[in-house]
Parts: sequence; C-alpha cells; structure tokens
Amino acid sequence: MIISKTPLRLSFFGGGTDYPVYFNGAKGAVLGTTINKYIYVSVSRLSEFFDHRIRVGYSRAELVKNVDEIIHPSVRETLKFLQIDGNLDIHIFADLPAQTGLGSSSAFTVGLLNSLHALLKKEVTKHQRALDAIHIEQNLIKEHVGSQDQMHAAHGGLNIIEFSKDSVAVRPVPITEEKLALLEKSLTIFYTGLTRLAPEILVEQIEKTRSGDNDTHLRTMYQMVFDAEKIIAHEPPETMVCKLGALLHEAWRLKKSLSAKITNDRIDEMYARAMAQGAYGGKLAGAGSGGFIFFLVPQEKQAAVRKALGDHLEVNFSFEKEGSRIIHKDE
Repeated sequence: MIISKTPLRLSFFGGGTDYPVYFNGAKGAVLGTTINKYIYVSVSRLSEFFDHRIRVGYSRAELVKNVDEIIHPSVRETLKFLQIDGNLDIHIFADLPAQTGLGSSSAFTVGLLNSLHALLKKEVTKHQRALDAIHIEQNLIKEHVGSQDQMHAAHGGLNIIEFSKDSVAVRPVPITEEKLALLEKSLTIFYTGLTRLAPEILVEQIEKTRSGDNDTHLRTMYQMVFDAEKIIAHEPPETMVCKLGALLHEAWRLKKSLSAKITNDRIDEMYARAMAQGAYGGKLAGAGSGGFIFFLVPQEKQAAVRKALGDHLEVNFSFEKEGSRIIHKDE
C-alpha cells in the first residue's frame, strides 16, 4: 500500500491570471501558500480473487472491470494518462470538505499521481507532477480550472507562481521566519457553510476573460502579486500585515468584478461583519459562491471578529512547506 498526503492551499493574490485563456496572451502570476489540511490517497494492488479489477472509494464506492467504466473523472483520466488498466484499490480521504475553494480537486489529482508514481517506482519531479495534473484536468477532463492549485499542492510553501504561454515558474516568497509566523497568526479562516462546483462558477469569468472584458482588472491583479511581494520583503512586521490586508481588500473588490457569481448575500454579510470588527481585509478562497473565506486581522481584534462570525466554523490551521509527499509505503 502507498499513501500520499497532499496539502490544500490559500490563494492571496493573482487568482484569475492563472487560466490559459488569459496567460496565453499575457503574463499571469499568483501568490499563495499551502496549509496543514490535506487530501490523502491510498493505492494498493487489488487481489485477483475479486470479480472487479478496480475499486475506487470516496463519497461513493465504484467497483468496475475496466478504466473506462470509472465515473470519478480524475481517477479515470489519471489511470489512462499513466496507462494503468487495472488491479488497483484506490481510496480518498480529506481533512476538509471538497468544493470549498481550497484547491482540493487539484490536490487530489497531484496526490493520486504521487501515489501511482510510487507504486510504479517511477521517479517524477514535483514540478513535472504538477504539470501532468494540469494536463489531466485541463486537457483530458476538460474542466474549467486554473493552473495554480496543482503547483501549490505539488511544491508546498509560500510561493509566487508565474505563468506564460511557454512556461510555469515557481519561487518562494522572500520572508523571514518572524514575518512568516506573524502572517500565520494574523490569518483567520471561516467556513461559509456553502459548497459549490468551481467549473460552473467559472464559466462567466472565463468567457469575460476570453472576450477581453476582464483584462484591465486582471492586469491590476497580476501587479498586486509583486506589490505584495515588496510589502512582505521590505515592510517591518508592524506594518506588513496592515498593508497586506489593505491590498487583500482591494484584491477582493476586483475579484468580485470578474463575475456576478463570485459572491452572494451571505458572503457579503460575513465580510462586512469581519471588517466592522477590525479586519484589515479578506477574500473568499477559490472560484467563489461558497467555501472558505479568510481575513487578515490584527491579533488584538481577532476575538471580536470570531465573536461576530461565531455562527460559522473556524479552521484551526498552520502553514506547511513540504507539498505532496508519500507518508507510507509497503514494500
């Protein structure tokens, strides 16, 4: 049995510029981090005594005789991509619900690739694994997904990811341990109670990007990545969080303009309550319309924000920097 452990992510700046429909004609960039909430994928060889040749366990159980019968699109297309035709037992576990804006779908694809590579004793770099996950999701499954979640999940850490038509580059954000700890302590994450299918939310945004209607906002959001990097690198700790929060507030305002489906009354109410209690700024994670929302809040105001959002579950988290990894391997 092989078990992989792959982190979820928070995307701070640049989301929307990581779609090929945009960065094939202009540069894209995002700044985000992985957190210690994970997708686990176990893979083992299935005994020949069963009538089925593949078992896939998640919110449902699939027992099939060939790859084409698999309903789960990522499992089906990943097995086809790796040319694996059967004798597999695959199980999926998660720390947090799916379809909530933390990159769980792409984290799963990266984690499944990692587990299968280990099963096949195949050496693949983190970066290539992320590129393969992007190919599977965008070209084989043909989902409306961006290109940042796979990179975050594979590499781990607080990174800037830059996109162009010809390449994807990942580099760590320059930050001291003191500032990293302060940033972590200043973040609060709450569950809106809403789940959603990201590809459905993204249809309008992608069409507006394709037509050029979003170009002005996306260029500004791209530049915010490097503005944030300067704040993190050069501002003293006492002003870094405040300035990042203000920039995050502006990023949320621009994100909402990309599509009418990104926000709703419940999300707007949560955001207003947090800001009224002293949050510097915040943003909904992921495509929009639900999932998790996070805020940068000075530590002396966090109790008030938690009280104001007391009817919503809070995520107890910390940053992580390892990315997808194998945590168990039976020889």
